[in-house]
Amino acid sequence: MFGLIVVAFFVLVAAFAPLINGLLDIDPYTFHSETLDAQSVPSGSFGGASAAHPLGVEPLTGRDLLAVIVAGTRTSLFIALGALAISTLLGLVIGVTAGFIGGWVDRILSGAINVLFGFPSLLFMIALSAVLPATFPRPVLVVFIVGIFGWPGMARVIRAQALSLRNRNFVRAALVIGVSPLHALVREVLPNLRALVVVFATTSMPGLIATEASLSFLGVGVPAPTPSWGRSIGDAVAWVQTDPWFLIFPGIALVLLTLGFNLVGDGLRNAFNAT
Repeated sequence: MFGLIVVAFFVLVAAFAPLINGLLDIDPYTFHSETLDAQSVPSGSFGGASAAHPLGVEPLTGRDLLAVIVAGTRTSLFIALGALAISTLLGLVIGVTAGFIGGWVDRILSGAINVLFGFPSLLFMIALSAVLPATFPRPVLVVFIVGIFGWPGMARVIRAQALSLRNRNFVRAALVIGVSPLHALVREVLPNLRALVVVFATTSMPGLIATEASLSFLGVGVPAPTPSWGRSIGDAVAWVQTDPWFLIFPGIALVLLTLGFNLVGDGLRNAFNAT
């Protein structure tokens, strides 16, 4: 229940981020230089926290940190959900194809899965992000890159389950009475993969969120000034000695969201296993 509450909270924050910032009269793109001292460090205690800026402000820019975190929630969740849709679709199609058809198709696709498991995907993501034109929408690019490299895990699990289902009596019986393989796949195999896909997709979200944060942390993800948790954490490293709150608050948000998805995934797994 706690995980579901946490995930629902962040989803609502992401959905209504502009409205929330508007109601609080804060803006993630407005610089408040008056809140900084001569060294561009937030004045006062707790990162410059005040009634106007409850979580303080960013060093160097003076942007309201709460506004940045709220807006960054939308960015991080949008990228993670988009990447999840791509990786789930690819993993499901490739895994089912390999497991249900078998033979040389299975050998080729399984080989591709194994190659991608050993591929330094993060390094390739960094290189690809760096060489593509700057005019290409960076959030869309990050969604595409993270999604393309996120499918092997699901494909391997789906393949194993599809291979098992193919040999079940109800699938064999459907094929014996003349049902086409495609019809058997759609009517008999795919419905029995639903629970597995839902659980695996849910438990994949923390990894996708962390990947987006890593890319932004390394400077090849979402560009400034677009708010992103990963970019905030990356920028905060240089200020951790003088303003640790700049790192703590987005870090807490990232930990809570990943924990929430992990707990939801565990709960779904237990619920499906019980049935």
